[in-house]
Amino acid sequence: MILEYINEALAEAQYELIEDDEPYYGEIPSLPGVFATGKTLEECRKNLAEVIDGWLIIRLRRGMNIPPINGKTIEEIKPVGNHVRA
Repeated sequence: MILEYINEALAEAQYELIEDDEPYYGEIPSLPGVFATGKTLEECRKNLAEVIDGWLIIRLRRGMNIPPINGKTIEEIKPVGNHVRA
């Protein structure tokens, strides 16, 4: 579910060349605050996937809405039970 969502988000990524030490810049316009850079396009894409992963974790922990991307959604994760390990 999460990997499918990340792949859909990456399919919507927009990339551009910038003049910097890491010349590739990528962002997902439909996911606020999700952007990354890299020395190569592949590195930028990998970094962008990691940013999406962290963005999802933060939003899930805070109970924030996660917008659907091309029909892919992630629902709130609820604990199955109160399991305590000794």
